[in-house]
Amino acid sequence: MESNANQTSYNAALYARLSKEDNDNDKEESDSIANQKTLIKEFLKSKPDIHICTEMVDDGYSGVDFNRPAMNQLLADIKAGLINCVIVKDLSRFGRNHIEVGRYIEQIFPFLGVRFISINDNYDSATGRTSADNIMLPFKNLMNDAYLGDISLKTKSQLEIKRKRGDFIGSFPVYGYLKSKQDRHKLVIDEYASQVVRDIFKWKLDGMSNQGIADKLNSMGILSPLEYKKSLNMKYTTTFKTKHTSKWFSLTIARIIKNEVYTGVLEQGKAAAPNHKLKKRIKKAKADWTRVENTHEPIVCKEDFAIVNKLLLSDTRIPPEQDGVYLLSGILHCGDCSENMVRKLIRHNDKDYVYYICSTYKKDKSKCHNHRISHKQLETGILEALQKYIGEVVNIDEMLRYIETLPLQRIEAQKIDKRLVKLQKEIDKCNRVKLSLYENYTDGIISRTEYMDMKRVYSQKVQEAERAAKKLQGEIETLMQNSRYHSYWIERFKEYRNIEELTRKALITMIDHIIVIDAKRIDVHYKYQIEFDRAVAFIEATGQLAIADHATGKKVV
Repeated sequence: MESNANQTSYNAALYARLSKEDNDNDKEESDSIANQKTLIKEFLKSKPDIHICTEMVDDGYSGVDFNRPAMNQLLADIKAGLINCVIVKDLSRFGRNHIEVGRYIEQIFPFLGVRFISINDNYDSATGRTSADNIMLPFKNLMNDAYLGDISLKTKSQLEIKRKRGDFIGSFPVYGYLKSKQDRHKLVIDEYASQVVRDIFKWKLDGMSNQGIADKLNSMGILSPLEYKKSLNMKYTTTFKTKHTSKWFSLTIARIIKNEVYTGVLEQGKAAAPNHKLKKRIKKAKADWTRVENTHEPIVCKEDFAIVNKLLLSDTRIPPEQDGVYLLSGILHCGDCSENMVRKLIRHNDKDYVYYICSTYKKDKSKCHNHRISHKQLETGILEALQKYIGEVVNIDEMLRYIETLPLQRIEAQKIDKRLVKLQKEIDKCNRVKLSLYENYTDGIISRTEYMDMKRVYSQKVQEAERAAKKLQGEIETLMQNSRYHSYWIERFKEYRNIEELTRKALITMIDHIIVIDAKRIDVHYKYQIEFDRAVAFIEATGQLAIADHATGKKVV
C-alpha cells in the first residue's frame, strides 16, 4: 500500500461508536450516531480528495474493548486494501483505552499506510504531527480513558445503591418471575412458571430426586427455563445450553431449589469485574453479596425452602430404578458416633428383611457398635411417637386459643406488678439515699471521697434496677405477642393429626433427625422444638396465674 505522501485520493471509512456509558444527559445527543455521521460528512465537503466508501458503526459497545464487530470489519477491509483512510468525530469515539488508541495511531495505521483523521481533535496524520500533537494526543487519550473509569465507578456505585434498596437490576428475571410493567426493577410472579416451581419443591418434599423431577417435567412437556424465556420472545442466552433444544436436567432443578429468590429474597452482586478494562467477572464471596429480604412476593415459604435445602446435604441415595429416596434416608443417625444409619436388605427363606445399621460400623467394626434395628420396628416406633407428639401440639393449640379469649393484658400486668413495684421501691430508696448522702456531705458529716464512693454504689444499684424493670416490660410484650400469634409451625403438625402411615413428606416436615440408641430405643428430635418449648412455658405461666386467681375468688377483668 502506498504511503500518505504519495496519496492523491483516499477511500475512507466513516467510523462511529456509541456505548451505554455515553448515554448520559446532553452527551447522548452530542455523541449520537446520527450526530457523528453528520459532523464527519460536513467536514468532508471541504476534502475533495476523500470519498466515503463505507460507514461502520459499533452501537452499544464500550470504547475500552477493541474487539468490536465494526472495528474488526474495518481492520479486515484495511488489510484487504479496500480502505486507506479512517475518519472519526473524536478520539473517544475511536476508543477509550489510551494504550490501544496510541498503538493504532503510532504503529498500526502508519505501518498499513492508513490516514487517520480525528475531527474535533484537529488531528490528521497526513499533515504530520506537530509538537502540540505529541503532547496533546497522549493526554487526550489518557483523559478519555480516565473518563470511562470515572463513569464505570459511578455506574457501579449507582447499581450498588439500587441493590441495597432491593431493586432488581438483572437483565432477565429468574424462572418463575417477570419484571413488573409498572417498575422494571421489581419482580412479580409469573403465574404459569411459578406453579412449576411450587411443583418442584412439592415433589422434592415428597422424596423425588432431582433427576426424577427433571424427567417428570420433560415427560409432561413442560418447557425448560431457557425454552420458556424464548417462548416469551426474550433474547436470552446461557452457557448451560448444550443442545439445540434445552431440556430439564438435574442441575436445572438444583439451581432452582438452591435459589433463595423464591422466598422473597434478592441476592445480587455475586460477581464483578476487577476494573473497567476487564470483561471477565470474578465470583465474590457470599459474605460480599448484597442480600435484601421481602423485596417481592415469595413462591415458596421459607420453611419448605429450608427443609428442601437441608435434604440436599443429607445422605439421600436413590433406590435402583426408582425416582425417589428411601423413606428414612438422611434422617437416622447413630447414637454413639452420630453418623448416618444405612439401609440393609437380607433375603431369608424367600422373604426380604430390611434393617438399619451404623455406617461407621459397616466400614470398620472396631470404631462403633452395631445399633441394628428392624425397619418395621423403626417405622412403628416413629409413627407412634409422631402421633403422640402431634396430640401434644394439638393440645397446645387448643390452650393457646383458649388463652386468647382471656383478658391477658390484665393477667400479665398482675403477674409482674409485684416485681415491678418492688423494683420501683428499690429505685426510690436508692435515690433518697443519694440525696441524704449529698446533705451529709454538705453538712461536713462525710468527706468528699466517702460521698463519691457511696454515690457510685447507689447509682449502680439504680441502673441495675432500671435495667431489670425494662427487661420485665420486654417479657410482657413478648408474651402478649405470643398469645395473639397463631404459630405457623402448629399448622404444619395439625396437617397430620390423623396420620396412620408414614410418608416422606410427613417425616421431613415434622422431624429434624432420629437418634438410634439400640434395637429397642430411638430418640426423635422434632422440628420447631424451640417454638414448642416457648409455647409450653407461656401456657404454664399464664395458666398458673389464671388458676391462682380462680382459687382466690378473684375476677379477672
